[in-house]
Amino acid sequence: MLDLSTRYLGLNLRTPLVASASPLSQEISSIRQLEDAGASAVVLYSLFEEQLRQESLELDFYLTEGTDSHPESLKFFPEPSEFQLGPDDYLDHIRKAKAAVDIPVIASLNGSSVGGWIQYATQMEEAGADALECNIYWIVTDPDMTSSEVEQHYIDIVQAVKTAVHIPVAIKLSPFFSNFANMAKRVDAAGADGMVLFNRFYQPDIDLETLELAPHVLLSTPQAMRLPLTWLGILHGRVKASLAATSGIHGAEDVIKLLMVGADVTMLCSTLLRNGINHLRSIEQGVRQWMESHEYDSVAQMKGSMSQLHCADPSAFERAQYMRAVKSGQHIALVAR
Repeated sequence: MLDLSTRYLGLNLRTPLVASASPLSQEISSIRQLEDAGASAVVLYSLFEEQLRQESLELDFYLTEGTDSHPESLKFFPEPSEFQLGPDDYLDHIRKAKAAVDIPVIASLNGSSVGGWIQYATQMEEAGADALECNIYWIVTDPDMTSSEVEQHYIDIVQAVKTAVHIPVAIKLSPFFSNFANMAKRVDAAGADGMVLFNRFYQPDIDLETLELAPHVLLSTPQAMRLPLTWLGILHGRVKASLAATSGIHGAEDVIKLLMVGADVTMLCSTLLRNGINHLRSIEQGVRQWMESHEYDSVAQMKGSMSQLHCADPSAFERAQYMRAVKSGQHIALVAR
């Protein structure tokens, strides 16, 4: 009997297949479908910091209407209609999701400041969320801000949220740090229960007809898996926090590779949006078939077996892999001539 169970954020999960934050968790019916198709947990669609700011601005407007306030400044913020769920609706959504399914429900906050999150982190816990994922989406554009200041900002968020709630807290991180291994160590020491690798920054496009910046969301490809695969292999066994892989996970082979370098769970989004929720079934089946044919009894047996935990000098290993890749590329170029 194959054992696909795993442990993430202190939660016992049936399999390592988790539905990451996406529009699929907007509807309770879709969350039920995710559970039925085999998702072992679901991360809800993110509540954005801008929504909290908008709610605060609207309240301030009604409290100060007729004074010297300037309500026209509200136009610079996203309209409430641009968000599928408002702050209060989001809390109600957590309650309904918890009542509808038996799998863990993980709330998600998307923002960049410390103060904007604390109140709602607490309320998400009270609404019944089993855990909280802090999606730190922050592109630093201040040329005077140092790398140490940027890193400290992340640590401040981790510590503040951990102080505010008792449920497990995962931090969804960007890979853009000078020394990501050190950053992961600091996040771990600050008390994060888990790290989700990695956040994808959605870069804008330009609409040439309206001459405005426009969102341009591209679904991930399997190639995007290489970056989390690299860092999961380095971090496995070196941090206490749970490790989640996200981005570029499209099939059973992707899941297996990420487990073997040390992921506790693999989070799926683009592949479910592209292929439908029931694609979860075929991924799980593929994982089971591979484990049977390669005589693995459990995910625990597989997890971390291809990590760099036992490598004395991980940087040398990485250098060797780089040289091997370069030489391989040179060989391909020569053959193509």
